[in-house]
Amino acid sequence: MKIEEDFDTSLNDPNNEKYQRYVKQFQSAIEDNYNTVSNFKKGSVKITGFRPGSIIADYEIKTTTNSPNNAEFVEANNKVANTLTSIGFTVAGNAFAESENVTLSTATKWYPLQDMTLKCKIPDSVDGTMSWTVNGQVILQNGKYSFSEGGTILTVKSVTEKDKDKGCITLKHKIRSADCSSETFTCQLKISELQGLSYGRSTVIINKVNQVLPCKNETLGDGKEGDLLTGPCEKGKEGTITYKCTSGRWTETDRNCILQVIKDIEKQVEVLAPQDIPVVVAQLSTATVQNNQEITQSSVTVQTIVEILVKIAGTAQTIIIDAPVMKSFLQTVDILVSDFAVNSWNNLNNNSRTDNTSTALLSAVESISDRLTDGNFTINEKSIELNRTVADRYSGISNLTNSTTEILIPQISKPTPITIIVFTTLDNVLPTRNISNKNDSNTDVRINGDVVVVKVNQTINNISFAFDITDQSLGNPQCVFWNFKLDAWDSTGCEVKPYIRKGNETGKITCECNHTTSFSILMSPFSLDNKALAYITYIGVAISMASLILCLIIETIVWKNTTRNDTSYMRHVSIVNIAVSLLIANICFIIGAAIAEQEQPTSVGRCSPAVFFMHFFYLALFFWMLISALLLFYRTVMVLSQMSRAKMMAIAFIVGYGAPLLIAVITVASTAGPKNYVTKQDACWLNWLESKALLAFVIPALTIVAINLVVLIVVLYKMLRRGVGATTQPDEKHALVVIARCVAILTPIFGLTWGFGIGTMVSRDLGIHVVFALLNSLQGFFILVFGTLLDSKIREALAGRLSLRNLTSSNRTRSTSAGPSSSSGLGFFQRIRRRNVYNVSEASAISAASSGSDTYVNA
Repeated sequence: MKIEEDFDTSLNDPNNEKYQRYVKQFQSAIEDNYNTVSNFKKGSVKITGFRPGSIIADYEIKTTTNSPNNAEFVEANNKVANTLTSIGFTVAGNAFAESENVTLSTATKWYPLQDMTLKCKIPDSVDGTMSWTVNGQVILQNGKYSFSEGGTILTVKSVTEKDKDKGCITLKHKIRSADCSSETFTCQLKISELQGLSYGRSTVIINKVNQVLPCKNETLGDGKEGDLLTGPCEKGKEGTITYKCTSGRWTETDRNCILQVIKDIEKQVEVLAPQDIPVVVAQLSTATVQNNQEITQSSVTVQTIVEILVKIAGTAQTIIIDAPVMKSFLQTVDILVSDFAVNSWNNLNNNSRTDNTSTALLSAVESISDRLTDGNFTINEKSIELNRTVADRYSGISNLTNSTTEILIPQISKPTPITIIVFTTLDNVLPTRNISNKNDSNTDVRINGDVVVVKVNQTINNISFAFDITDQSLGNPQCVFWNFKLDAWDSTGCEVKPYIRKGNETGKITCECNHTTSFSILMSPFSLDNKALAYITYIGVAISMASLILCLIIETIVWKNTTRNDTSYMRHVSIVNIAVSLLIANICFIIGAAIAEQEQPTSVGRCSPAVFFMHFFYLALFFWMLISALLLFYRTVMVLSQMSRAKMMAIAFIVGYGAPLLIAVITVASTAGPKNYVTKQDACWLNWLESKALLAFVIPALTIVAINLVVLIVVLYKMLRRGVGATTQPDEKHALVVIARCVAILTPIFGLTWGFGIGTMVSRDLGIHVVFALLNSLQGFFILVFGTLLDSKIREALAGRLSLRNLTSSNRTRSTSAGPSSSSGLGFFQRIRRRNVYNVSEASAISAASSGSDTYVNA
């Protein structure tokens, strides 16, 4: 249809208000005037877009015949032109052009197992490429389909019954007698050449019946007591009804009927384009409102509409949704969650079902609300209220009937879109299971107030809600949120606060929710949000980062003075790489936490790089701790062996960085395709629920912890074995001090505290998570203290470089003394030297490597 008006580029944008107005005006004009066409299918008009050339509007209609009356169409087109002219459009003289009808094949019959050729002629006026589709899906050339002559000819090889639309032929045969003999019925294709094929004929045998058939019905037929049969739904509906023969009559036992109008919309949504969303959502809203009684009483219809809404919300992620579209969307939801639908939702939420329709509905509402246009507007339905505003804070009270829910969002950094959706009847929809009783719906737990959805595109430290209590007789209130990962209500991060009454108000509770990232998520599959954990995490990580920077500065200052032999050199190389890896990993952790706090669900595009580098550098930390342990083991067990510095360096860097890189790359390659690399909710870290990618960090880390623990035990055993019988009682006490010092030094350097991660993996106990977060977020501080500051040689070198030798004179004296008061513990091993030369060398190596001293006793 051609309109004489200057072409406006805004008509290329389906989200533009002018585009949507034109669609409604054109569609209304066509619908109203095509009703006179006898073969016109009502509700089939579809505006497919606008093109330049003045304005050319492309539209489609459907007819009930392949040969409509052209005279009727000409008359209808003239009426459409008059209608458009009356509302301000200038319609061209020759405004209407019908698309070319082309016969795809000249064959009158197609036979199974033969090739079928279809030809499509591209009109001269069309510029572009063409494609072939089957059931709405574009097909590619393969063993089944082949193209020729630039794609205009399609050849379908070995056509079977699967290549045609589904359908069946039903033969009704009435049983005239209750006592009849066996009878065989055969249905076969007419063409004799095809009767030999597997699907060419079908046979059914009706056996002799020797009993009275009490259930008789002209449509359903006859049956004996207890028989089940399936019949079609009423006119205007699709699906089946199951009947049972009970007490001499057919009784309906199960109904799976869906309104035809809903099924038609469901078919449209299968191939839904973003620009068609406004029209489809309006059609769905109209159909739902007009048929609300039938819809709310049918669980299968409710489920079908929810599936439609989910697909619409998914398609809408590429466009902006304006207020009218959202209003139509919520009108549909309002019908589904009304009190009339309680029985349907009880059936859908039965624990024997696995479709999770209620969760899908809530997820669809949240998903489409992410795409709302900026601006301030309110949508009010009977049981749903939506407030959309752009502000740097929010404070409001629900205007819904029997609801005074208050929402308070404190000051945020800058004005941002805020969406608040209040539901007063969502207790009809969402099951009342929580984490502890997820598989048990027969509990005393129930939703006792409104449900609120809050969407903010910034980090919020705290949100406060004041809810009306629906049932005053219920006690022990909890503040919960719906955890989509766990498919249950979860109270993590939310707590009940005393409500400050205003005047004579009663029956309210206040909830405060604060979702934060905990350090324990590095090993735990549970997202345990708690303020104490958050404070421990961020304070501990900050202290660690500062400590690691100081550690690297000290190592730089004293490097030449403390790396004069191979053992000392490798020890300090390990310390430096442990510090660097942990420092970078902690920086990535902070970045990931910031991303997770800003948006939920987490953005795969923004989160994936942070997760990759976090994964790599935390693994590098563990592998360098492994190298430190193996170096000590090598010097302890093989005291007379000597490996070159170059060889040790090569092995260390291959293991320290090569192994983590290989594991990190394999993890990305095996999980990034299905988008299961990072978590979907709460944190920016490796996925657990879908792909178990978290194991790519947990297994290597805990394996290294186990190896390092064995090394520590071997070292302690060597120290104790060499000291037995060689000392008096005072010396034995001194040996225990050296051993304790050895354990204190090696535990953080070997990463043994990460062993608490096993507890966080199997338990939600807050104490375990607190201990894990406290010890491991402060690991950088422990490395600075036990790996650097307690090393007497480092203190001497540092003091020498800073001209502060007077502060360390006593330390130097103790370091060179052979007396029993040596703080490094060497005096103990020097006395052993007099008894056994080999033992002295071995024990001295243990003490020096574990305590951080670079001085070895000459044997």
